Amino acid sequence: MSYREAIEYILSLQQLGIKLGLEKMQRMAGLFGNPERSFRCIHIAGTNGKGSVAAMCASLLKASGCRVGLYTSPHLVSFTERIRVDDEPIAESDVVRLADHVREQLAQSPDIPAPTFFEFTTLLAFLHFRERGIDWAVIETGMGGRLDATNIVQPDVTVLTRIGLDHQEYLGQTLAEIAREKAGIMKPAVPLISAGQADEVAQVLSASAEALGCPVMFFDRDFSGRVLKSGFEGIVIDYVSPAETIEHLTVPLAGRHQAENAAIAISAFRRIFPSPGGSDYALQATERPVSQEIVRLGMAASCWPGRLEVVDRDPLTIVDGAHNPAAATALAAFLADHAAGYRIALVLGILADKDIAGIMQPLLPHAAQLFLAPPQTSRAASIPVLAEIARAAGFRPHHGSSVHEALRAARDWSRAEQSDGQNALVLLTGSLYTVGEACASLGMPAVLGSLREHR
Repeated sequence: MSYREAIEYILSLQQLGIKLGLEKMQRMAGLFGNPERSFRCIHIAGTNGKGSVAAMCASLLKASGCRVGLYTSPHLVSFTERIRVDDEPIAESDVVRLADHVREQLAQSPDIPAPTFFEFTTLLAFLHFRERGIDWAVIETGMGGRLDATNIVQPDVTVLTRIGLDHQEYLGQTLAEIAREKAGIMKPAVPLISAGQADEVAQVLSASAEALGCPVMFFDRDFSGRVLKSGFEGIVIDYVSPAETIEHLTVPLAGRHQAENAAIAISAFRRIFPSPGGSDYALQATERPVSQEIVRLGMAASCWPGRLEVVDRDPLTIVDGAHNPAAATALAAFLADHAAGYRIALVLGILADKDIAGIMQPLLPHAAQLFLAPPQTSRAASIPVLAEIARAAGFRPHHGSSVHEALRAARDWSRAEQSDGQNALVLLTGSLYTVGEACASLGMPAVLGSLREHR
């Protein structure tokens, strides 16, 4: 089986849809000797920020000398991005070999139902991590938490990033219902590190933590990240916890919201590797103390593509995967802070099952010109739907037949504005699908990048 054939087979499992539940995943893992038990892990769920937190946690663990696996989704330009060891994506040859192996074993076990795309991919990740002999894994849930395929792990620390309204058709219609699903990753007596949450979410998490005997720390209650400096290249923060203060910490991810994500990652890391002399929870930590210099090195090496990322400077071009109203609001706040003097060419491509108006409304006031771009997926919102919202806000949007075409037009417009003496930039956002296609358009190597799961 070639790499293309392997990926096409894996993605053909999409036809089974999304089937939340753990019994099948547990049986599949058992068939392969439970690879998820071969490493220790941090398990992360949430609505916004979980990918950034996962990347930072992995970078911190690597800086401390650990061999680290990172499992995230979706990918931007290549399937192999999802499964990494020490920052290196899984080799295409390993994808082919492991996919063949899993497929053969499942064919010999007809009592196990066919896996979904995400179940199959999660098993590949666990098998790869075992083969590579990792010490720690950072595992991001795919959707929800309680019934997510990743929830067969036994973590040392659980993390919940900001919880908001998304995937309501699967997780519930209210914040409290969604919070209960995501809180399902919590395990008895395992520490929980949480973002600051809406009151109804915090109540659910606190009740779950009490019932399970989990120590819990909330951002802005038990630890914090104070922004000292913010710009296109990232932020500088002071991290403050009961055990220590780390001043002037460089975080190379842009946006003030990354201060919370960075503080969450550091707090999770410190439950594993405590600060020297930090007495507040050092006795509950599981590894040796490490210095603040390790934290500085780990944070400085953090990288999470497609999130307020500057991908070109001629003209200045930024991509961001904001795909729900909360993420769009955070992006709009960044623009207010740092792009007030720019004429912005806003390129939007959004999925039809998202809150389209809720994504567009915070961003449109910052746009000087609007370009609409349909990503290559059957889930893409139609141009007329986006255009109607734009026209109601006073725009006469341009549109292209593809993300590539719309992005090219936006960059041409931005260059023309610069020729007239204006500060101009291009901002492309609305979906990680859109961002992935833009990155491929700008020359990043897209290996079957158009093949994606239905999420």
